[in-house]
Amino acid sequence: MMSEAPQDWSDHALWWEQRKCWLLRTHWTLDKYGIQADAELRYTPQHKPLLLQLPNMKTIQMTVSFSNVVFKTVIDICRILNIRRPEELSLLKPPDDASKKKKKKDKDSEQEDIWDIDLLSGGPSGTGPMYSKTMKATYDPENGMPMSATSVWFGENPLAESQANLPPAELAKMYQPLSLVDKAVNNAGWLDSSRSLMEQDIQDYDKLLLRFKYNVFFDINPKYDGVRITQLYEQARWSILLEEIDCTEEEMLMFASLQYHICKLTMSTEPLNNSNEPEIDEIEAALSNLEVTLEAGHTDKILEDITDIPELANSLRLFRPKRLTLRAYKEYWFVFKDTTISYYKNKEASSGEPIEQFHLRGCEVVPDVNVTEKKFGIKLLLPVADGMNEVYIRCDNETQYAKWKAACVLASKGKTMAYSSYKTEVKHIQSFLQMKNLAPPPGQAAPDVETMEMNAECFVSPRYAKKHKTKQLTARILEAHQNIAQLSLVEAKMRFIQAWQSLPEFGIKYYIVRFKGSKKDEILGISYNRMIRIDMSTGLPVTTWRFANMKQWNVNWEIRQVTIEFDQSVTIAFSCVSCDCKVVHEFIGGYIFLSTRSKDQNETLDEELFHKLTGGQE
Repeated sequence: MMSEAPQDWSDHALWWEQRKCWLLRTHWTLDKYGIQADAELRYTPQHKPLLLQLPNMKTIQMTVSFSNVVFKTVIDICRILNIRRPEELSLLKPPDDASKKKKKKDKDSEQEDIWDIDLLSGGPSGTGPMYSKTMKATYDPENGMPMSATSVWFGENPLAESQANLPPAELAKMYQPLSLVDKAVNNAGWLDSSRSLMEQDIQDYDKLLLRFKYNVFFDINPKYDGVRITQLYEQARWSILLEEIDCTEEEMLMFASLQYHICKLTMSTEPLNNSNEPEIDEIEAALSNLEVTLEAGHTDKILEDITDIPELANSLRLFRPKRLTLRAYKEYWFVFKDTTISYYKNKEASSGEPIEQFHLRGCEVVPDVNVTEKKFGIKLLLPVADGMNEVYIRCDNETQYAKWKAACVLASKGKTMAYSSYKTEVKHIQSFLQMKNLAPPPGQAAPDVETMEMNAECFVSPRYAKKHKTKQLTARILEAHQNIAQLSLVEAKMRFIQAWQSLPEFGIKYYIVRFKGSKKDEILGISYNRMIRIDMSTGLPVTTWRFANMKQWNVNWEIRQVTIEFDQSVTIAFSCVSCDCKVVHEFIGGYIFLSTRSKDQNETLDEELFHKLTGGQE
């Protein structure tokens, strides 16, 4: 009879059930912890299996630390998956109705599609349909984390490959219309980064969503970020298909054409020719469009002397919305100087006093464009003491629009057209308009729909698919595809991410709050650079506060109230209705933490600073 191998207890630790905490200070006595004779202690492994749904909707099984704080656990997960900049991701609990009501029903079907990654034993067992390579990580029992700085892949990393689009019937089952309140409920489930999984009632084999939480994608490099770019693309793709973010019909077709192109390149039987990929330096230059630069960043360099700032002067049309009036645009002579727009009755009057001036620092710039209808508008939401003033400016053509829109975007951040990023922003807008142009390029015939094999409904949201016949939808996607048919796979994914970032609603997380002194619930939107107070009944913004103008913020943990102080003696206070106030507090602190990153730093994260900004003093 063979003797059993001795069991390894090195990963076990004591868990105090009543207090929901780990006893990890092994040099402390039980008395020092305050443990009495009736305390219930469990001797349990610190690393346990967890189901993680990735941004591409694939589920993997990983053995992760249930005793480390979530911030560190996510770093370990991303190291194994080979995703750089793990501080941009976090773990999200699925909404209760999705995770509990369907759990039993879908258990068997879910198990069929799970990729198993065993962090502890290094003994992987791939069961998913695409799992033809082994996922393996070497585990260091002394510090409870992988020994290597990156994951060890034998062959190509399957997570860097885009997933095939779902059949329309399956997509329709996943789709459900989302109101702002629904979005607020979905965003309530972000885990506390300063506490462990066990402390937040996460159990073995529970399912969590791994998502890009903070929408500031820093230092993307295709040479190292194959998985990161693909997972970013997948998160963007699903947000479009499930209408988690709003877009116009024209934009939906543009996204559909990019998906079709990526799908074609991914499923091509011919090996990808990497020689057609642009040089890394060229891609990095293009990626400056994609990096969302926070106000605290100083990466731009001024090209000209500050006294020689470029100006714009054109005849444009203006509309100021008023109650009970039709939208009538009136032509004026506009001059853009520094960060201010002035307008005059005509060009001759521009030497005198303007009719009005718009100071753009801190404003919201929203595109109002339909390329097909030759409509090139810019909506400006200008901050005033009691809310936002709405102004519409209409340009005559694409070139004019690109220059004025780029100038407005920079001015909203307090920057002028003398900054190097102005020309880059103009090119980025022109590229975006070209993608939205649904007409085939000059001299190129429209595609023959009859000879093309495409399930067009796979590439658009179910609601949009119902509005068009399949043949019509196919023709419009193929027409739009001709404008981007020369893009490589990496370029196409980057263009998709770029277009996603250009949507007005991009990056905004919604929460239901009650402002101090108010008698009704309202929506608070939090983005990478601002907070937006939104009327719940109309969905329209009431006021915007920019992080750049924030002086300090704090949380009263007894009454669970967040208080924020801005410049010009503006102070707001609110309590959270749809989630714990720690979730909102962590978003604010997290974005401020991410604004401290620079390319000069190495990739070592200042975890102490992150927890100082996000942890709170409960």
